[in-house]
Amino acid sequence: MKVVIDTNIILNAVYRRSKNYWIRQALENGQITLCVTTDVLDEYSEVLASYYDGETAELFLSALEILPNLQLIHKYYFWQLIPKDEDDEKFVDCAIAANSDYLVTNDRHFQVLKKLLFPKVNVVNEKEFKAIFESKFGNDQQLQQS
Repeated sequence: MKVVIDTNIILNAVYRRSKNYWIRQALENGQITLCVTTDVLDEYSEVLASYYDGETAELFLSALEILPNLQLIHKYYFWQLIPKDEDDEKFVDCAIAANSDYLVTNDRHFQVLKKLLFPKVNVVNEKEFKAIFESKFGNDQQLQQS
């Protein structure tokens, strides 16, 4: 399952007690492929460093970057589909270029994509993604044990 994950979801996947830690485990277990561009990685780095201490942010990003299921995407077109927040465009462009299965975000600006027939971007929030994931791989208790 190829996904693009917005920074608001990644922020809550860092620590074991966080609500999105199951996403980190799914990445580490190779159950999902994380599609990123260099500008997505730059935003992860910038935002993580502003929320966590520098060492935690650096360790998390280093762990992400060595995952065999991290797919670096090169985008060649800028779609400009979210006029209300230009910072969100990098995630949309990445999702389209990667032909990802899902773009996971809790940001309401992405809702405009659900109305588009083309290009098709499957935007889901964290709860929807968790339900999709669990229907495919089982519940998060299995993740905790691995």
